[in-house]
Amino acid sequence: MEIRQPIHSDHAKQLDTAGLRAQFLIEDMFQAGQINLTYSHIDRIIVGGVVPTTAPVAFEGGKEIGVDFFLQRRELGVINIGAAGLVIVDGVTYEIGSREAIYVGQGAQDIQFISIDAEQPARFYLNCAPAHKAYPTRKITRDDVAVESLGSQENCNVRTIYKYLHPAVLPTCQLLMGMTELAPGSLWNTMPCHTHERRMEVYLYFDMKDDNIAFHYMGQPQETRHIVVRNEQAVISPSWSIHSGVGTASYTFIWGMVGENQVFHDMDHVAMSDLK
Repeated sequence: MEIRQPIHSDHAKQLDTAGLRAQFLIEDMFQAGQINLTYSHIDRIIVGGVVPTTAPVAFEGGKEIGVDFFLQRRELGVINIGAAGLVIVDGVTYEIGSREAIYVGQGAQDIQFISIDAEQPARFYLNCAPAHKAYPTRKITRDDVAVESLGSQENCNVRTIYKYLHPAVLPTCQLLMGMTELAPGSLWNTMPCHTHERRMEVYLYFDMKDDNIAFHYMGQPQETRHIVVRNEQAVISPSWSIHSGVGTASYTFIWGMVGENQVFHDMDHVAMSDLK
């Protein structure tokens, strides 16, 4: 597990490209037969990828977070962006298809990830947050999610938002997760942009071809910076930062949020005239 320290907005202004990438970009999460985790001290979110192949992959202990087992004081959200797989939670098996998810409540001790076909493995993307209460473990299908459509062709940002871990779907302590799919020909997400002081966010960009990239914009509205992002890479976004992106072709991204507010539209909008 890689540990990332929090970064003050004044510090971020002084970082060069390499510094920004080292602090905020998460690369190489999805490695065959492995689980790779990044622990951010920003709201103590854990972000990771699991690609099981010929053998199950499981969490191993909880030494890095000072507990007896991984979810002793945490809740977990998982969205599968690969082929179908299985998630076994304390002996109960859940089949998680492509673009399906599972929420695992606080206290689950034995969690294993399996691919149904090792040649076409599942690619489990996970977010994990501190929790104060045990809510029931539950699978979330595309039929279960809350759906919202936004954007316009004129602004190149037609998109559909699928809210998986959200109060309209199921209860969680603080973790929210969802997926946004851009329509063909649309390139922008979340522009005009916003911040939200009451929660941080992580973006995972995927569904991108090898020769496509996305420019993820971050920083305070008057001190914007960008990070070049490639397929299946994620960006950590502190609460003081905007989080918006544009790609060289349409793409999909998963957003995960941790903080003290679960209202999806709780945000501080930034006027286009205020961006610098």
